[in-house]
Amino acid sequence: MRYDTRRPSATGSDLMVRLAGGTPVYALGIRFARSPDIARMASMAGCDLLWVDLEHCSMSIDVAGQILGCAHDLGLGAWVRVPENDFGVIGRLLDSGATGIILPRVETEAQAQRLAACCRFPPAGERSMIARLPQSGFGRLPSAELTETANRQTVCQALIESRLGVRSADAIAATDGIDILAIGANDLTAEMGFPGDVRRPEFVDACQTVADAARRHGKVAVIGGIVVQEDFIAFLKSGFSPFVFTGIDTDIIADGIAARCNGWRERLAGHDFNRN
Repeated sequence: MRYDTRRPSATGSDLMVRLAGGTPVYALGIRFARSPDIARMASMAGCDLLWVDLEHCSMSIDVAGQILGCAHDLGLGAWVRVPENDFGVIGRLLDSGATGIILPRVETEAQAQRLAACCRFPPAGERSMIARLPQSGFGRLPSAELTETANRQTVCQALIESRLGVRSADAIAATDGIDILAIGANDLTAEMGFPGDVRRPEFVDACQTVADAARRHGKVAVIGGIVVQEDFIAFLKSGFSPFVFTGIDTDIIADGIAARCNGWRERLAGHDFNRN
């Protein structure tokens, strides 16, 4: 099997241009891995972006930072989903090499404003100043250049996973510093009372509300948690950008183990190895 590892630049602003223009961006989720080698594997496979899911794992900030820093050095987007809308956690991840922050269950304008403030240096936000960053090779830049570059290259994504978030979509999209509105289909359908049923008209209407809000305010809308490819393509046609979740490492590992074991069972079925 041959792999095409050539890709356009995957800095935050470049990825946003690609998404806004309808060019697919292929992302790998990380929850199981604890080594930067997973970033090298993602690069080898031709992924554009790697995102670490700290919401659903016990990974430390230290390990996440090493993976994200490696991803950035390899030319991949280095995003992370954080469980807390917290200056300390978000700042430490950005200072370690992250180029994008994903916050789950954003439901209000105030939450969106705080998220944007956590991700941006003053005067655009309240991120703590720092002299050197791994994203710029630890070169010491003039403060104005460092803040402008970091603010421009950091992607800020608000994940909408509740009815309240859908109702607040316009205010969230209008928030300065929010770049992406994302639908979390698994959580939103669960809250609506029909887990996983993404064809329900109520869910489809909610997604359209978010996509329309993003478009009105010049933001990008993406959707995740859609298992059936035909369903995903249908949502792309309704206004969502082609941010493709190719998989998460836990699923890939579990499916791979099952496939190997089942393959051997099928191969050995019907053979008698009794030596008596």
